[in-house]
Amino acid sequence: MEYCLGDGDGSATMWTAQPDVDVDADGALDAVGLDFDADGLLDDAMADLDGDGIADHLVRDHLGAAAYFTDDGSGTWAVSVDRAGHLRWFGLDGVEHIGGPVVDLDADGQGDDRLADVDGDGLADRVVSADQVYVDTDGDGRWDIKLSDNDGDGRADGADEL
Repeated sequence: MEYCLGDGDGSATMWTAQPDVDVDADGALDAVGLDFDADGLLDDAMADLDGDGIADHLVRDHLGAAAYFTDDGSGTWAVSVDRAGHLRWFGLDGVEHIGGPVVDLDADGQGDDRLADVDGDGLADRVVSADQVYVDTDGDGRWDIKLSDNDGDGRADGADEL
């Protein structure tokens, strides 16, 4: 299984390890045990709950009152989610949904838009797709700004108020 962790200096490192923990109790190893909270126990894990070989959740204290997090894109695993990774989010039409972290925000038939809840309130405040990012700047759940990458270099070169 592959997973990415931030290095504290703004960079991130990719790691590969064989799963050695079963965090969803289905009898199959789906996570790599680690000690993220420095309590001296291997009770935290990087988990691949969708089975694609890439970690999609950090699970803290999986042997007790587990807390689940997803990666905000920087390798920091700072986005708190429920066990299934679901967040509340609003479509471009203003209809509220529960789901994620990967959704089809732009209704293009591709489930390739990734939700992020940066402030940890359970409501998505960013959605990242291949060439644009939607941002809720005031925390009301509605998308306020659309950032676009028109030249494909990975950096925003346009912004539109919605």
